[in-house]
Amino acid sequence: MKRRAQEAPSGAQGKGIAASSNLGQAASAARAPRQPAGGLLNWFQASKIKTLILNVFILYASIPFIIRMFPSLLQKFVFLNFLVFPFGVDFQKPEVYLNHTRNFYLTSEPGITIGIWHSLPDNMREEAEGKGPSWYEEALADDNPIIIYLHGNGGTRAASHRVRFAKAMSDSGFHVLAVDYRGYADSTGHPSENGFTTDILFVYDWVKARSRNSTVIFWGHSMGTGIATNTARRLKEKDGTIVDALVLEAPYTNIRDAAATIPVTKIYRKFPGFDYLILDTMALAGMIFPNDKNVQVLSSPILIIHSEDDAIIPIQHGRKLFEIAYNASEKKENVVFIPLPSAMGLGHDYISFHPDLAGILKNFLQSVK
Repeated sequence: MKRRAQEAPSGAQGKGIAASSNLGQAASAARAPRQPAGGLLNWFQASKIKTLILNVFILYASIPFIIRMFPSLLQKFVFLNFLVFPFGVDFQKPEVYLNHTRNFYLTSEPGITIGIWHSLPDNMREEAEGKGPSWYEEALADDNPIIIYLHGNGGTRAASHRVRFAKAMSDSGFHVLAVDYRGYADSTGHPSENGFTTDILFVYDWVKARSRNSTVIFWGHSMGTGIATNTARRLKEKDGTIVDALVLEAPYTNIRDAAATIPVTKIYRKFPGFDYLILDTMALAGMIFPNDKNVQVLSSPILIIHSEDDAIIPIQHGRKLFEIAYNASEKKENVVFIPLPSAMGLGHDYISFHPDLAGILKNFLQSVK
């Protein structure tokens, strides 16, 4: 009897163990249905990724067709006047960036006012102190060469590489008039190729009316090269005026060719219909900038400067434009191409940091006299 009594707890314990085991199995069974829920979540997440990829592809494929339907959209990709850098510039205080520099405005046509910084030659620094607008205008007739500087498609006349250019040329005895086209910086109006030409024609005439026999040079950088050659061609065709010299820094042959090689279009170059949908639409948007056609009819001396490490507009554009201009020129010695080695690291925007850029220009002007 005692033994059975002693065994009884053992039996109860067994029942407890069995009950515990049953509870464990029940708990496992209760957890089991959660596995499909995890699989559903994974499926849902994978589905969202697939939807996202599909939407991105649809957007990618739609953009060329949207551009073809609405050509003016392309102007937003070319005329980056909304990139107002550096920020917070008071254009009426150029002395923050440059010495002996005056800010002023010209009205190129009704409703269009363009902002300009005029930097004097450095040797006039002391004489310029306290002088007003009329004195600055009269100074243009001092026989120092005058550069009308035409910048690229983004930013303003206060951008660091443009300020550097004005300083380097001023230090070497040049007047520099840095222009912000219509729609850029504090200039009014909206950007357009024809509008740019109108603006610079007005600036040129304004300068010539004050400069007497001083040499007047168009210096264009990137997009500005097309504005320079457009304006020079218009002057020649209008009344036979020959611009004293053109300097084309990091130029392209024409804006269509430039669009085919700039990095931003790389993802579309293999897209079916890329030429028709995007490149051909440039002309429909009123953007041609035909440097290649312009240089064939110009009589002005032309200096082309291009850096071998230009990742925006490859140096092949500069070489080809030089060949076109050289072959068309009656005075071959008046067309010069200067490639800058990659080792200098000047790229697309920093040719103005070349240690002897002003010397290059002076040598060129001396050679074409």
